[in-house]
Amino acid sequence: MKDPRREELIETASASSPAPVMTPREIVSELDRYIVGQNDAKRAVAIALRNRWRRQLVPEDLREEIAPKNIIMIGPTGVGKTEISRRLAKLAQAPFIKVEASKFTEVGYVGRDVESIIRDLTDLAVNMVKEEEKQKVEIRARELAEERILDLLLPPLQAKKPEDDAGEAGRVQGTREKLKKMLREG
Repeated sequence: MKDPRREELIETASASSPAPVMTPREIVSELDRYIVGQNDAKRAVAIALRNRWRRQLVPEDLREEIAPKNIIMIGPTGVGKTEISRRLAKLAQAPFIKVEASKFTEVGYVGRDVESIIRDLTDLAVNMVKEEEKQKVEIRARELAEERILDLLLPPLQAKKPEDDAGEAGRVQGTREKLKKMLREG
């Protein structure tokens, strides 16, 4: 039996977040597709991500107090910290940038300063939003092009009398749907 509070939480969180709201089990399952091992780490970040999504639902004035800003991952080189982070960012539809601590310097020295790192992260976030908007426009343009082609191939039915056969309108619509499917399949 489904828990109505859980369903309401998922619905509310989904409406307020561009990223799909997933359970920790679903997050771990998605991470398992790309990362072998590190089960404890994957479980921990999955729970942290889900908790972050849930905390975003609290009132604005409390959000700053309880929403954690970071997850600290500690471990030797090559254990998968970066890959887990990269995959988690993809799931959350958040920008991700990797910065080597050894290349981090203060302003005026050779290396990268905080401003350049923030600039890179901001550029990445802006590009993500642009790509998302571009995809929305492409989908709408494709739908409009399909409708125009269908209108040329099979003009919309013009009823001459109110008592005209509704069955014919249904057949025409069915034909339009078949043609639309053929257009999509090439």
